[in-house]
Amino acid sequence: MTNNNNTQTMYPILFIIGFVHLLNDAIQSVIPAMFPILEQSMGLTFLQLGIIAFALNMTSSIMQPVVGWITDKRPSPYALPIGLTFTLVGIIGIAVAPNFWYALFSALLIGLGSATFHPEGSRVAYMAAGNRRGLAQSIYQVGGNTGQAMAPLITALILVPLGQFGAIWFTIVTLIAILLLLYIARWYHGQLQEGRKKKHKQISARAKVGRYTIGFALCLLVFLVFARSWYHAAITNFYAFYLIEEYQLTIRQSQVYIFLFLAAGAIGTFAGGPLADRFGKRNVLFFSMMGSAPLALWLPHAGPVTAYVLMTLIGFIILSSFAVVVVYAQELLPGKIGTVSGLIVGLAFGMGAIGSVALGWVADLVGLKLTMIGVACLPLVGLLTFLLPSDRKIREWYAQSVSA
Repeated sequence: MTNNNNTQTMYPILFIIGFVHLLNDAIQSVIPAMFPILEQSMGLTFLQLGIIAFALNMTSSIMQPVVGWITDKRPSPYALPIGLTFTLVGIIGIAVAPNFWYALFSALLIGLGSATFHPEGSRVAYMAAGNRRGLAQSIYQVGGNTGQAMAPLITALILVPLGQFGAIWFTIVTLIAILLLLYIARWYHGQLQEGRKKKHKQISARAKVGRYTIGFALCLLVFLVFARSWYHAAITNFYAFYLIEEYQLTIRQSQVYIFLFLAAGAIGTFAGGPLADRFGKRNVLFFSMMGSAPLALWLPHAGPVTAYVLMTLIGFIILSSFAVVVVYAQELLPGKIGTVSGLIVGLAFGMGAIGSVALGWVADLVGLKLTMIGVACLPLVGLLTFLLPSDRKIREWYAQSVSA
């Protein structure tokens, strides 16, 4: 694999892969958003809806590091359009599904398509980055975040008036994504051919530094992502209930706070990459956690007016490391781009989603207020970033890994 001469940033490729990321994540996010429609059209129970959501999320999450591991051994440019073809079949299936089992199988196909896309999409962003890896990964990740944010709007404008079969319109979106990925795959294939001609002999940074050192840093990185994901789950799933319970706000009023958090987070995700390119990735990781910690501790005790400001600031700061953590992991293991991308983006965030279940159980047990106060302590684990290798140390390891 090559990094496109290691200096030139291929912005057309980055914008295309970011746009396809938007389309992919919008499609995936629409499935849970249309649950009320599926419940009416097929008479599904909440348990069945929960099983569909679990199958979709766990397939798309757990399979990502597996796909990444396979493609690290044998890069597969055309895995990108093939993966979205699974999604296309899944979309057709969900539009015409007559019962729970058809819907479940369709969700599994969509999850598999997403799992195939993400590690290879992240690899494309890495290859097209040149010397601006933070910015490149931000462009790629912001596409996904934007796609997820569009799901409620898509549901309201398309699926509510058209019903379950309205999902068939997303076949057009998926076909557009497949065509764009065919173009990306040809570029990707050309990069691989160029890399083979150069015949750069590489050795593993892990072999130079030692398995324990790299393994410890990677495990710590995943733990930090867990903590951030659990806090994110607490805010997006339960903070609205906290506002309603504590300040007697309406459902519509409470959703404004969640929107501010997510919108600011999308901006923070984009800003984090360039900041990491300039100030260092570990510094941005530390800032995203510890910079948001005092605000997070204040939030459960702030009034409804102050909470507007706090939610905006917390969203921007804590999600500024969303793309940075992927780049940091990629440079930690430069020969395992797909594996670490799948591990961080897929498995870590998938496992973080389990936090929603755990936090709901805790809230039922001790009450919502105590749960939100406890969750506010999660960003404090950012202190552990000092145990991560510095950017300078990783550059030294990387220089060793590419030396003959």
